Amino acid sequence: MKMRKPTIPLSALHLRKLLLLRSFSTIPNSLNHHLSASRPPPPPAAPPLHRPEFLPSAAFTCARFPCFSIRHFSSETDNTDASSDNENPEKIGEEEKFIAELFSSELQKNPDAEPLPLPKRLDLSFSHITVTPTLLLATLNISPDAGRMALDFLKWAKSRPDFQPTDEVYSYFVDYFGRRKDFKATHEILVDGHGVTGIKSLEALVDRLVRAGRPTHAVALFDRMEKDYGFVRNMDSFKLIVSSLCDRGYASYAEKMAKSLANEFFPDEYICDVLINGWCVDGKLEEVKRLVDEMYRGGFEISTYAYNAILDCVCRLCREKDPFRLQDEAQNVLIEMERNGVPRDVETFNVLITNLCKIRKTEEAMKLFSRMGEWGCYPNETTFLVLIKSLYQAARVGEGDEMIDRMKSAGYDDALDKKAYYEFLKILCGIERIDHALSVFAKMKEDGCEPGIKTYDLLMGKLCAHGRLDKANVLYKDAESNGLPVEPKAYKVDPRFAKKKPTAVKKEKKRETLPEKMARKRRRLRKIRLSFVKKPKRAMRRAY
Repeated sequence: MKMRKPTIPLSALHLRKLLLLRSFSTIPNSLNHHLSASRPPPPPAAPPLHRPEFLPSAAFTCARFPCFSIRHFSSETDNTDASSDNENPEKIGEEEKFIAELFSSELQKNPDAEPLPLPKRLDLSFSHITVTPTLLLATLNISPDAGRMALDFLKWAKSRPDFQPTDEVYSYFVDYFGRRKDFKATHEILVDGHGVTGIKSLEALVDRLVRAGRPTHAVALFDRMEKDYGFVRNMDSFKLIVSSLCDRGYASYAEKMAKSLANEFFPDEYICDVLINGWCVDGKLEEVKRLVDEMYRGGFEISTYAYNAILDCVCRLCREKDPFRLQDEAQNVLIEMERNGVPRDVETFNVLITNLCKIRKTEEAMKLFSRMGEWGCYPNETTFLVLIKSLYQAARVGEGDEMIDRMKSAGYDDALDKKAYYEFLKILCGIERIDHALSVFAKMKEDGCEPGIKTYDLLMGKLCAHGRLDKANVLYKDAESNGLPVEPKAYKVDPRFAKKKPTAVKKEKKRETLPEKMARKRRRLRKIRLSFVKKPKRAMRRAY
């Protein structure tokens, strides 16, 4: 029997990767066992923060703290739109990262230049690979230009005998095509997954519709989602759509939707609080007051969450129009909270401290921080991070270091990851405190945080701007030893710190005054008169 020859010409790089892949994965189960053994165990689940079961954790955080949440961007990548609430691909093993890169290279090839379609090519090269949801997500995250080839990738994964698609898997592909605003592809995926898709796929679809600026499509989805996609049309899905609209500032659409469906889904206090937050995100304070009055007339109570949203809206409007009125207007909101018997919480203080730091009133923020215990509140990681950055921005670097130590002693050292340290270093480099930035960088490495390529690039660029090339070379070698793909660049030296060559200063001829000019003439005439006098010889002696 003749052996079947491969119909795809393999490049040298692809062949080398394929041989390396087969060296550690000879049978399907061996790879799966190796990956499961090398994958770290999942961290223990944190206690919930009193939110409905349908609402995702990220959406709940954004809803509770919409305008001043700390943006956790990686020091390696900075793609906001590509961020997802799904699993972080950095947590997967090195083997799965390598396989994902191979999958990505196949997905991003030109289909017209290939002799075989994608499923057959994958069967030929990856028939021994066990497909997992984590591997699919990692492949999608590094394949932004794959386009509709991701549909063929999903079909190939479904054809594998050891793979069963779930709601989570479909949500990955819905989020991927929603990020590209290709909602026809998301429709095909949801129709194909009818009966399997659930709340995660609905969450991804609604989030991408609202992010794409299509609130009318998100509202219309609620009426047809049960018939088209098999989603359950209940109070939880209704709250999900309303909260997603409000988080992005589409409170008018959310309020119209809530009023039109009031007979079927009567709004509760959560819906009212979310609508207040939506109008606050949009900056419409008059609409907030109108809705608050309607809530009181309807017998609803305003929660601390709603008052925190109002407080942040007031502070934001004061920062834009008149920063000097911020403290007075915020005090009026706090007095109204006390009058209505609404207690303060840590998020209330986070709103005030964050807005005070944004108008450079760091000292007032520190006083408020020291008085948090009077209301039975204790700072969390957001409070510490905001104050540390504000102290560094005010060049109070010693107090900033002390606040880092207090944060660690309070038990929030887990929040001091490489993203937080990158923000600290960026502020210190911005105020030209490069020596202190290097000390914070050393502290970062002592805490076990591995800096990314952007952290090294930031410090090397600032050191070269200061003309300290020896320190920059040390950092470059350190990054290379850690396996980071750093590349030598041409950094520009700041003229303020460039070594200037000493230049000879030319003495300008000073204009003489009249007395000086007459004295010079007299000296010159005297020299001329004396030049006609016969001078005595030195060897001659006077005779006596």
